[in-house]
Amino acid sequence: MTATAPARHELELETRLQRRRFASMGVAIECLLDAEEPGGPLFHEVELEFARLEAIFTRFRPDSELSRLNRLGRLRCSPELVEVLGRAVRAREETGGRFDPSVHDAVVAAGYDRTFAEIAPDADGPEPEPERCGGAIAVDAPARIVTLGPGVRIDLGGIVKGFAAERGCDLLAAAGPCLVNAAGDLAVRGTPSEGVWPVAVEPAAGRLTLGLRRGGLATSGRDHRRWRRNGRELHHLIDPATGRPSATDLLSVTAFGRDAVEAEIRAKALFLAGEAAARAEADELAIPCVLVTEDGRTVSVGGIA
Repeated sequence: MTATAPARHELELETRLQRRRFASMGVAIECLLDAEEPGGPLFHEVELEFARLEAIFTRFRPDSELSRLNRLGRLRCSPELVEVLGRAVRAREETGGRFDPSVHDAVVAAGYDRTFAEIAPDADGPEPEPERCGGAIAVDAPARIVTLGPGVRIDLGGIVKGFAAERGCDLLAAAGPCLVNAAGDLAVRGTPSEGVWPVAVEPAAGRLTLGLRRGGLATSGRDHRRWRRNGRELHHLIDPATGRPSATDLLSVTAFGRDAVEAEIRAKALFLAGEAAARAEADELAIPCVLVTEDGRTVSVGGIA
């Protein structure tokens, strides 16, 4: 990944590329395809795939597969839910618990108990109590059985958008180089005619453009999905160590990964680590990323040139 200069992951590309936008999973989705043949049928397949995955993973529909798992505590699940939850559980181990799929009750307690569009931006109400995280999750992948510990409920959040972006690229890649942007979770296949996917990120000031040739890119931050209760600002990124919205000194982290799911996991884990630990970890593990600090600084680490 290279940085060439200073809207979350706005794409700076020539207009000749085929482009399709639609709404899914509560966010705006953008698809780009570098091909001569019309991509309309493939774009439609991508939109249908996002809708199918939303019906599996959303926590806002009582009939979704994730909601049924949260109610029952044990379920034979679809291959998609098994795959994503399996990655989430492994990520919890790899990040020392900073990335944790069992934050559902903590997210709800913080006020994110309905779709973001339905949350009152400023309201009175009781101070949210911390909720326990880190509960037991057993994934039997061959049998496709998931078992949750007592009182454990799952919220897979951003990695579902990354997973869907990867699926979208799998479909579009049959026609040519492509990119799918699910509200900042980006997946790519191949490179466009100009040689790189130039992706603009949104630091505190100025403009930063990252050149992406492979893998995925994702941003986690408290600068977008936030609201106020009794005059106190809250947001959706829960620190599993406290069961409350995180109090890190970072505003956002944009990270690179081998795919969009890994990028999302890395971005969230580094965000929760705070600036000093995130800088050290990104450099040690060679994770290219951009940190935006609470005091307005933009810091590129992990090998961004």
